[in-house]
Amino acid sequence: MDIRPNYVIRRTHGCYPSGIRPVYPADVLQADYPAIRSLLDGRRPGIRSSVTYRNRLAIHLVPADNASDGLAIVGGSSFENGTVEADLAGAPAQGAMEAARGFIGLAFRVQPGGTRMELIYLRPTNGRAEDQLRRNHSTQYESFPDWPWNRLRQESPGVYESYTDLETGAWTHMRVVVEGARAKLYVNGAEQPCLIVNDLKLAPAAGAVALWIGPGTDGYFSNLRLSPR
Repeated sequence: MDIRPNYVIRRTHGCYPSGIRPVYPADVLQADYPAIRSLLDGRRPGIRSSVTYRNRLAIHLVPADNASDGLAIVGGSSFENGTVEADLAGAPAQGAMEAARGFIGLAFRVQPGGTRMELIYLRPTNGRAEDQLRRNHSTQYESFPDWPWNRLRQESPGVYESYTDLETGAWTHMRVVVEGARAKLYVNGAEQPCLIVNDLKLAPAAGAVALWIGPGTDGYFSNLRLSPR
C-alpha cells in the first residue's frame, strides 16, 4: 500500500513551526488489529496498489518532498498508555539531502490535526556508521511542537537519544512501551530497552497513533499492533 503522508510538518533548521499543512484528511488508514489490513479509500490521491517489500506486505510512506516530515495518522486509534509496535524499514529516498538518515518511527498520543504528539524514531544509517558519535544518535525522542531533537540535544546532551544496532533498509521491529510520563523503546526483540524517556514532555492524554517519516526518507511499515491499557 503506497500512501503519501496526510500531514506534512515543515521545519526550519530542525525546529517545528507553529503549524502544519494538511495534505488530505487524517483518516487515511483503517486500523484492523492486530495488523493494518486496508486503507479507507483506495481512490484517494497518492494511494496505489499493495506493495511487497523484502518479502512482506507493507504500507509504503512516500515523502511529499525531501525537506519535510510525513505523518500518517491511523484512523480510529486511541492510545494513552500501553504498547505500540511495528516492523519498519527506512532508508534515504532518491535525491535526498546528504544529512538524510532514513528517519522512521512511531508517533503516539497524537492530538487532532497532528498539532501535538510524542514521537520516537530511528536513524537507520547511524546504526553501523564508522563515526561513534553518529552511532550514539541512532534513536531519538521528540515532542511536537515545543521539543524538537536539536533543542533536546542542546539542553540535555545524550539524554533523549542512544545507540542501537540498525541496518539501513532492513526490517526492524520497534516496540514502544508507554506508562504515564515514561516511555521505553525496544528494538528487534531485545529484552532491555535501548532508550528510556522518563519525562515525556506532553501531559498524558489519549490520542491517535501515527506512522512517521523524517525528511528525505523512503519508509515501509508492517504488522502495526496496539495494546492499550
